[in-house]
Amino acid sequence: MSEPAPLLPPLKPKQVDARLWRNSAFVNDEWRSVADDAPLGIGVRILVSLKRWRKEQLAIASTGTAVGVRLDVGQSIDVETDDVARLSVIGLPFPKFSDGRSYSAARQLRDAGYRGEIRATGDVLIDQLPLMIRAGFDAFEITNAATISALERGELPAIPHVYQAAAAQGAYSRFFRMRGAALGVLSRADWPG
Repeated sequence: MSEPAPLLPPLKPKQVDARLWRNSAFVNDEWRSVADDAPLGIGVRILVSLKRWRKEQLAIASTGTAVGVRLDVGQSIDVETDDVARLSVIGLPFPKFSDGRSYSAARQLRDAGYRGEIRATGDVLIDQLPLMIRAGFDAFEITNAATISALERGELPAIPHVYQAAAAQGAYSRFFRMRGAALGVLSRADWPG
């Protein structure tokens, strides 16, 4: 038996130019994404591919330029061999909202002690933000118009009950830890970091 045809075509969410959301506000993105075959530039903050970072790590680091790495779908970064301590930003991809691999990568980076910015890129939606924050993300490149609109109105959903400690650092994790303590889920002594 064949699959029934839909009555209406599926709705596609409206996509807009990417905006960076960090520290509860939209901010100008100071980082410039550089293609693998493009010159690096001097005096600018650059985001390079993981492939380029692995190939040119010493040369890039010797420029004194602030550098970040963006991963492609399916790539993973190794805390030791990829020298993440030199990286100010690590961009982890969400090719579609149902792909959760980057949650694990962010948590592993935070658990390994990475203190730089972990940026979610791709299909980032409003209902995922609290979970991304708990996993260790602290910046979000958002292209979904509905998500941007909700954040502009200050509508960040909260997680009322948590069952494990968050990997997130900074104000977001303090918010969730305080909320957990208020709900009796965490005591102040349980707060990590």
